[in-house]
Amino acid sequence: MTLYYIYDALCGWCYGFSPVMNEFHETHRHELSFEVISGGMITGERIGPIGEVAGYIRQAYKEVEERAGVTFGKAFLEGMMEKGTAIFTSEPPAKALTAFRHFHPHEQIPFAHALQHAIYFDGMEPEDIEGYGLMAEKFGVDRSDYLRRFNAEDNAYAAREDFMFSRQLGVEGFPMVVLKNTQEQYYLVSRGYVNAAKLEEQYSRALNAASDR
Repeated sequence: MTLYYIYDALCGWCYGFSPVMNEFHETHRHELSFEVISGGMITGERIGPIGEVAGYIRQAYKEVEERAGVTFGKAFLEGMMEKGTAIFTSEPPAKALTAFRHFHPHEQIPFAHALQHAIYFDGMEPEDIEGYGLMAEKFGVDRSDYLRRFNAEDNAYAAREDFMFSRQLGVEGFPMVVLKNTQEQYYLVSRGYVNAAKLEEQYSRALNAASDR
Protein backbone atom coordinates (compact mmCIF):
# COMPACT_ATOMS: atom_id res chain seq x y z
CA MET A 1 0.00 0.00 0.00
CA THR A 2 1.02 3.61 -0.51
CA LEU A 3 0.79 6.37 2.07
CA TYR A 4 0.52 9.86 0.60
CA TYR A 5 1.64 12.78 2.73
CA ILE A 6 0.21 15.93 1.17
CA TYR A 7 1.92 18.99 2.53
CA ASP A 8 3.39 22.31 1.53
CA ALA A 9 6.89 23.36 2.48
CA LEU A 10 5.58 26.80 3.50
CA CYS A 11 2.70 25.49 5.61
CA GLY A 12 3.32 26.27 9.28
CA TRP A 13 1.11 23.44 10.51
CA CYS A 14 3.02 21.05 8.25
CA TYR A 15 6.18 22.21 10.01
CA GLY A 16 4.50 21.33 13.29
CA PHE A 17 3.41 17.96 11.91
CA SER A 18 6.78 17.20 10.32
CA PRO A 19 8.37 15.46 13.36
CA VAL A 20 5.21 13.35 13.78
CA MET A 21 5.33 12.26 10.14
CA ASN A 22 9.06 11.62 10.32
CA GLU A 23 8.55 9.32 13.32
CA PHE A 24 5.66 7.55 11.60
CA HIS A 25 7.86 6.97 8.55
CA GLU A 26 10.60 5.41 10.68
CA THR A 27 8.06 3.05 12.25
CA HIS A 28 6.28 1.98 9.05
CA ARG A 29 8.84 2.42 6.27
CA HIS A 30 9.22 -1.35 5.79
CA GLU A 31 5.51 -1.99 5.36
CA LEU A 32 4.40 1.00 3.29
CA SER A 33 5.48 2.94 0.25
CA PHE A 34 5.64 6.65 1.12
CA GLU A 35 5.01 9.50 -1.30
CA VAL A 36 5.25 13.19 -0.40
CA ILE A 37 3.04 15.45 -2.51
CA SER A 38 3.49 19.22 -2.57
CA GLY A 39 0.12 20.96 -2.48
CA GLY A 40 1.05 24.31 -3.99
CA MET A 41 -0.30 26.47 -1.18
CA ILE A 42 1.37 29.66 -2.40
CA THR A 43 1.31 29.92 -6.18
CA GLY A 44 0.12 32.37 -8.81
CA GLU A 45 -1.19 35.65 -7.42
CA ARG A 46 -0.49 34.52 -3.84
CA ILE A 47 3.28 34.66 -4.42
CA GLY A 48 4.90 37.73 -2.86
CA PRO A 49 7.29 39.06 -0.20
CA ILE A 50 6.98 37.42 3.21
CA GLY A 51 6.55 40.89 4.66
CA GLU A 52 3.01 40.92 3.25
CA VAL A 53 1.99 38.00 5.51
CA ALA A 54 4.43 38.54 8.39
CA GLY A 55 1.71 39.91 10.68
CA TYR A 56 -0.35 36.75 10.31
CA ILE A 57 2.68 34.46 10.76
CA ARG A 58 3.73 36.26 13.96
CA GLN A 59 0.41 35.31 15.52
CA ALA A 60 -0.04 31.85 13.99
CA TYR A 61 3.42 30.43 14.73
CA LYS A 62 2.86 30.68 18.48
CA GLU A 63 -0.13 28.36 18.29
CA VAL A 64 1.86 25.86 16.21
CA GLU A 65 4.69 25.91 18.75
CA GLU A 66 2.32 25.49 21.68
CA ARG A 67 0.31 22.64 20.19
CA ALA A 68 2.97 20.75 18.23
CA GLY A 69 6.00 21.38 20.44
CA VAL A 70 8.20 22.61 17.60
CA THR A 71 10.35 25.74 17.61
CA PHE A 72 10.53 28.39 14.91
CA GLY A 73 14.14 29.56 14.69
CA LYS A 74 15.47 33.06 15.29
CA ALA A 75 16.92 33.05 11.78
CA PHE A 76 13.38 32.82 10.47
CA LEU A 77 11.56 35.01 13.00
CA GLU A 78 14.20 37.71 13.45
CA GLY A 79 15.94 37.31 10.11
CA MET A 80 13.72 36.43 7.17
CA MET A 81 10.52 37.84 8.67
CA GLU A 82 12.02 41.07 9.96
CA LYS A 83 13.76 41.73 6.65
CA GLY A 84 10.49 41.00 4.88
CA THR A 85 11.84 40.79 1.32
CA ALA A 86 12.13 37.01 0.82
CA ILE A 87 9.64 35.84 -1.79
CA PHE A 88 7.20 33.32 -0.35
CA THR A 89 6.45 30.83 -3.13
CA SER A 90 5.69 27.12 -2.99
CA GLU A 91 7.14 26.42 -6.42
CA PRO A 92 10.91 26.18 -5.71
CA PRO A 93 10.56 23.91 -2.65
CA ALA A 94 8.13 21.72 -4.62
CA LYS A 95 10.75 21.43 -7.38
CA ALA A 96 13.35 20.69 -4.69
CA LEU A 97 11.27 17.73 -3.54
CA THR A 98 10.56 16.32 -7.01
CA ALA A 99 14.24 16.64 -7.94
CA PHE A 100 15.22 14.76 -4.78
CA ARG A 101 12.56 12.11 -5.45
CA HIS A 102 14.38 11.30 -8.70
CA PHE A 103 17.49 10.22 -6.74
CA HIS A 104 16.12 8.84 -3.45
CA PRO A 105 12.40 8.03 -3.73
CA HIS A 106 12.41 6.16 -0.41
CA GLU A 107 13.72 9.16 1.55
CA GLN A 108 11.05 11.70 0.64
CA ILE A 109 9.71 12.04 4.19
CA PRO A 110 13.12 12.80 5.79
CA PHE A 111 13.93 15.24 2.97
CA ALA A 112 10.62 17.08 3.37
CA HIS A 113 11.30 17.23 7.12
CA ALA A 114 14.78 18.67 6.52
CA LEU A 115 13.41 21.11 3.96
CA GLN A 116 10.90 22.59 6.38
CA HIS A 117 13.51 22.78 9.13
CA ALA A 118 15.80 24.68 6.77
CA ILE A 119 13.09 27.26 6.06
CA TYR A 120 11.36 27.66 9.42
CA PHE A 121 14.31 27.14 11.74
CA ASP A 122 17.43 28.03 9.73
CA GLY A 123 15.73 30.83 7.79
CA MET A 124 16.54 29.55 4.30
CA GLU A 125 14.64 31.53 1.69
CA PRO A 126 12.29 29.51 -0.56
CA GLU A 127 14.14 30.69 -3.67
CA ASP A 128 17.58 29.61 -2.38
CA ILE A 129 18.33 27.03 -5.08
CA GLU A 130 21.92 26.52 -3.94
CA GLY A 131 20.58 25.80 -0.47
CA TYR A 132 18.52 22.93 -1.85
CA GLY A 133 21.66 21.58 -3.51
CA LEU A 134 23.48 21.59 -0.16
CA MET A 135 20.54 19.79 1.46
CA ALA A 136 20.53 17.09 -1.21
CA GLU A 137 24.28 16.67 -0.75
CA LYS A 138 23.70 15.83 2.92
CA PHE A 139 21.49 12.97 1.71
CA GLY A 140 24.27 11.62 -0.47
CA VAL A 141 23.24 13.20 -3.78
CA ASP A 142 25.90 14.86 -5.93
CA ARG A 143 25.16 18.57 -5.77
CA SER A 144 25.81 19.25 -9.47
CA ASP A 145 23.64 16.33 -10.55
CA TYR A 146 20.90 17.48 -8.23
CA LEU A 147 20.93 21.08 -9.46
CA ARG A 148 20.81 19.93 -13.08
CA ARG A 149 17.75 17.86 -12.20
CA PHE A 150 16.22 20.76 -10.27
CA ASN A 151 16.52 23.07 -13.29
CA ALA A 152 15.27 20.52 -15.84
CA GLU A 153 12.01 21.38 -17.59
CA ASP A 154 10.45 18.01 -16.76
CA ASN A 155 11.17 18.61 -13.08
CA ALA A 156 9.08 21.78 -13.14
CA TYR A 157 6.34 19.72 -14.79
CA ALA A 158 6.64 17.07 -12.05
CA ALA A 159 6.12 19.75 -9.40
CA ARG A 160 3.01 21.01 -11.19
CA GLU A 161 1.76 17.41 -11.38
CA ASP A 162 2.03 17.27 -7.58
CA PHE A 163 -0.14 20.38 -7.32
CA MET A 164 -2.72 18.85 -9.67
CA PHE A 165 -2.76 15.53 -7.83
CA SER A 166 -3.35 17.35 -4.55
CA ARG A 167 -6.37 19.09 -6.08
CA GLN A 168 -7.65 15.78 -7.51
CA LEU A 169 -7.58 14.33 -4.00
CA GLY A 170 -9.77 17.20 -2.87
CA VAL A 171 -7.15 18.66 -0.52
CA GLU A 172 -8.22 22.06 0.79
CA GLY A 173 -5.77 22.36 3.66
CA PHE A 174 -2.48 20.93 4.86
CA PRO A 175 -1.20 18.58 6.12
CA MET A 176 -3.24 15.61 4.93
CA VAL A 177 -2.42 11.90 4.95
CA VAL A 178 -4.12 9.41 2.64
CA LEU A 179 -3.73 5.64 2.27
CA LYS A 180 -4.09 3.92 -1.12
CA ASN A 181 -4.65 0.17 -1.19
CA THR A 182 -3.69 -2.29 -3.92
CA GLN A 183 -7.10 -1.81 -5.58
CA GLU A 184 -6.30 1.90 -6.12
CA GLN A 185 -8.84 2.98 -3.50
CA TYR A 186 -8.08 5.94 -1.24
CA TYR A 187 -8.74 6.22 2.51
CA LEU A 188 -8.33 9.35 4.59
CA VAL A 189 -5.90 8.86 7.48
CA SER A 190 -5.69 12.39 8.85
CA ARG A 191 -6.51 15.98 7.98
CA GLY A 192 -4.73 18.82 9.76
CA TYR A 193 -2.28 18.51 12.63
CA VAL A 194 -2.56 15.45 14.88
CA ASN A 195 -0.09 14.06 17.39
CA ALA A 196 1.77 10.77 16.96
CA ALA A 197 -0.68 8.66 18.97
CA LYS A 198 -3.68 10.02 17.06
CA LEU A 199 -1.97 9.43 13.73
CA GLU A 200 -1.29 5.80 14.63
CA GLU A 201 -4.89 5.33 15.75
CA GLN A 202 -6.32 6.81 12.58
CA TYR A 203 -3.86 4.89 10.41
CA SER A 204 -4.97 1.60 11.98
CA ARG A 205 -8.58 2.45 11.26
CA ALA A 206 -7.83 3.35 7.63
CA LEU A 207 -5.67 0.24 7.21
CA ASN A 208 -8.47 -2.01 8.44
CA ALA A 209 -10.91 -0.40 6.02
CA ALA A 210 -8.45 -0.63 3.12
CA SER A 211 -7.63 -4.26 3.86
CA ASP A 212 -11.30 -5.31 3.94
CA ARG A 213 -11.69 -4.53 0.24
